[in-house]
Amino acid sequence: MTMILVMDIGNTNIKFGLFKGDKLIESWRISASNSRTADELGIVVGNLFASSNLSLKNVKGVIMASVQPAINYTVEHACEYYIGKKPIVVNTEINTGLKFLYTNPEELGADRVANAVAAYKKYNAACIIVDCGTATTFSAISKNAEFLGGAIAPGIKASADALTDVASKLPKIELIKPKNIIGKSTISNMQSGIINGFTGMINYILTRMKKEPGLEEAKIIATGGLSELITFDESFKVIKDRALALHGLNYIYNMNA
Repeated sequence: MTMILVMDIGNTNIKFGLFKGDKLIESWRISASNSRTADELGIVVGNLFASSNLSLKNVKGVIMASVQPAINYTVEHACEYYIGKKPIVVNTEINTGLKFLYTNPEELGADRVANAVAAYKKYNAACIIVDCGTATTFSAISKNAEFLGGAIAPGIKASADALTDVASKLPKIELIKPKNIIGKSTISNMQSGIINGFTGMINYILTRMKKEPGLEEAKIIATGGLSELITFDESFKVIKDRALALHGLNYIYNMNA
């Protein structure tokens, strides 16, 4: 059984996906530590495969999208030594099937490229992607496969951590949806302010983007683990797709292999 290994290297985690054709057959997530050596990474990946009764020998190709340049060499070296494959590295210069209407396309995060490719390929329509991860990003794609641009805001967890760092009396909190808008404790006050505040921001930006020419009927796709905390406006028909970037990487591999 030949397979494609895809890697979405974020600021906090590395997400792995294993594809057979267009089917995601396995996925894993590990911390994106920049102190890990190529040998450590190779052993971790090997153990993940073994835990699912899979063999690295069956991997015929590897592709990676990274927003952490500092660990790219380590990941590439681990792939070459332990899998015997040099990974395709995603950027806006390889074949993605999209046209980038960005002032400096090279500045665009590889994760957003992967998301955009998956959204357009899977849903074949104008799309607005909201990705709730370390940062909260919005990406707009036209029905003509043009990456129009978007917006970047702080991430939910990063904002919560920043608040406790600068306000010494505020505690670390669990990020869960608050039951009420008016909290009765410091913790519930913080949960209400952070989660409802981000909900308002996300819905406002989506509302404004859907008023842009060509995006009035755009599909809204939510991805990223923290998107589950957001209550989207009832007027939106939101598609939740947490594996969006992994599917995008698989599509890009097949276009460039």
